[in-house]
Amino acid sequence: MRYELYYWPCIQGRGEFVRLALEDAGADYVDVARRPARAGSGVPAVMRWLNGDKNGDKVACPPFAPPYLRVHGGRQLIAQTANILLFLGPRLGLVPKAEGSRLWAHQLQLTIADWVAEVHDAHHPIGGALYYEEQKREARRRAANFTAVRLPKYLGYFEQLIARNPGWKGGLVGRATSYVDLSMFQMIAGLRHAFPRAMARLESKHPGLIALHAKVSQRPRIAVYLASRRRIAFNQSGIFRHYPELDA
Repeated sequence: MRYELYYWPCIQGRGEFVRLALEDAGADYVDVARRPARAGSGVPAVMRWLNGDKNGDKVACPPFAPPYLRVHGGRQLIAQTANILLFLGPRLGLVPKAEGSRLWAHQLQLTIADWVAEVHDAHHPIGGALYYEEQKREARRRAANFTAVRLPKYLGYFEQLIARNPGWKGGLVGRATSYVDLSMFQMIAGLRHAFPRAMARLESKHPGLIALHAKVSQRPRIAVYLASRRRIAFNQSGIFRHYPELDA
């Protein structure tokens, strides 16, 4: 099965959680926006499907925003990171087969989505349409609360889940690596980039999550991906941005 991933070409963002799942599974996929626009790809292709009916191409359920996934060149688009992973998980072997386990994985991915939003809002607490420099004072207050209160709460919750997983000790869902584990790898990597001082204080209290990050980074296909040009570097346009003044 061939997958087409539609997301912005210069940032990891929410699309990276999907990329990690596709890369780990060795799936046949195209990162559409990172291909030339002259070949019908690039950012224009992303915008085309967002419009829903441009050039007469009707979309049954047009997405609100990237990331979204297109399968077999069809007109059904699957949007929202957690929803895409809910679809991909069983097809890529990245979630247990039991319905209860699949719903549990989806629940955890939705919690990660909440966490991602809070990371973003630490540097853009007023609005995404404003530059960071236009909301620096508010960002300092928001980031201080995030690193002191919210970050430890999220880390503590997921650390507890690793300890309580009755299947595979070292992962979050079931006996094998799941897409939730891959997403947790991305969270730890991103937080280390955005808040290195805060994470340095907190990591010793969350050894399970740190070990999980290390295990995922050593998975053969993930290791190859991380060393390749396909892995976009963290930058000041994505979700995980490093502003020293916010890393108290």
